[in-house]
Amino acid sequence: MARYEALGLVETFGLVFALEAADAMCKAANVELEGYANVASGYITVLVRGDVGACKAAVDAGVSAVEGMEGGNLYSSMVIPRPHQDLEKIIKRYDITNLIPE
Repeated sequence: MARYEALGLVETFGLVFALEAADAMCKAANVELEGYANVASGYITVLVRGDVGACKAAVDAGVSAVEGMEGGNLYSSMVIPRPHQDLEKIIKRYDITNLIPE
């Protein structure tokens, strides 16, 4: 796995909104879809990695896409530049390869 400078996150309520956010994020910037987390009670967080500028552009695109949908339900979003290495312990659990069986 490549080492990236930033982590971008968009949290929505509902799978359809999460998919729309993920699609917009991946199309808007040179980021890698890291995975998603079904946090609780329907809240889903989409995680992407890339350089800081790409993650900011991707998060902005994801937020805009969800807000543009009828009934779009954005809960939270953020970019973490240079995340602390210990965050990997949490992120690794939600790696896309761990979530989708081959």
